[in-house]
Amino acid sequence: MQQPLVSILIPFKNTSEYLPECFVSILTQTYENWEILAVNDHSVDKSLEIVQGYAKNDKRVKILENEGSGIIPALRKAYLESKGELITRMDSDDIMTTNKLEIMVDSLTKAGKGHLAVGQVKYFSHRGISNGYDRYEKWLNGLTGKGENYSEIYKECVIPSPCWMTFREDFDTCGAFLPDSYPEDYDLTFRFYEHGLKCIPCDQILHHWRDYDTRTSRTSEHYAQNYFLEIKLRYFLKLEYDKTRPLTVWGAGNKGKEIAKGLLDRDINFYWLCDNPKKIGKKIYGKPMMHFSKLIELDNPQSIITVANEEAQTMIRDYFSALGQQNMMDYFFFC
Repeated sequence: MQQPLVSILIPFKNTSEYLPECFVSILTQTYENWEILAVNDHSVDKSLEIVQGYAKNDKRVKILENEGSGIIPALRKAYLESKGELITRMDSDDIMTTNKLEIMVDSLTKAGKGHLAVGQVKYFSHRGISNGYDRYEKWLNGLTGKGENYSEIYKECVIPSPCWMTFREDFDTCGAFLPDSYPEDYDLTFRFYEHGLKCIPCDQILHHWRDYDTRTSRTSEHYAQNYFLEIKLRYFLKLEYDKTRPLTVWGAGNKGKEIAKGLLDRDINFYWLCDNPKKIGKKIYGKPMMHFSKLIELDNPQSIITVANEEAQTMIRDYFSALGQQNMMDYFFFC
């Protein structure tokens, strides 16, 4: 049986220091039927020269120039030129485990269309990994191990941008890289969720995710918190919100205020709840703050939770459970 061709889409910009490790990790894959579509996003260092060296020695490597600017136009260009039955993305500063493609291809071919192959990830850095990244890694891998990634999709991006693979037909159904919406990986994750692509559980680390000061997710305004909150709210209103049910927002910190402003801008009514006695009874943006016990009075409410503290989140989950309400049906954690 012919092995399906995998198209690996790689935008690159000024990552000459890391490109050799990235490309070697692909060239040494146990699965060999792949093509690389490497898109130069206006690099000014030796990145292009390095990729040209690999393309000269391996006909599976194709170099393209980004006609626009940024990751989304680069990914569009790569996808337009790709020919694979299976599609995946790779970051030019990261490293694949040797069996990454083999495991993902095997998972997809067994599961069939309508599925998304994902893998566990491991952060690494010359200076060590922060507690925040360590927690994110453990949280993300916990979801991936069970294939339950979507269960907490409104918290953070639950599909790592360089560690997924799917069928071209399914990718097209999800809109590929057409939307001009950043963060592009989070927007794509929501579209995977929207169109019902099922995550295949994976208990192995398949990708090493590099952290350093100048990586795009740290330096670009497109990955600022307000962009994440806007995507969360937009997809919540599109996919979850039921106009026949009262809506509440629990939490009055910065994220709670951003969500409240987003709802007010859309003329969507909501009850604003908290458990801080100093805020209860006061008004923010003209909305009175109410004690969370208001939930008992409401008929079948939906709730957005913007409280970040983990102990408080446990209390909130227990409270909703006592009311007979369920996660991702009645309440949604936004952080």
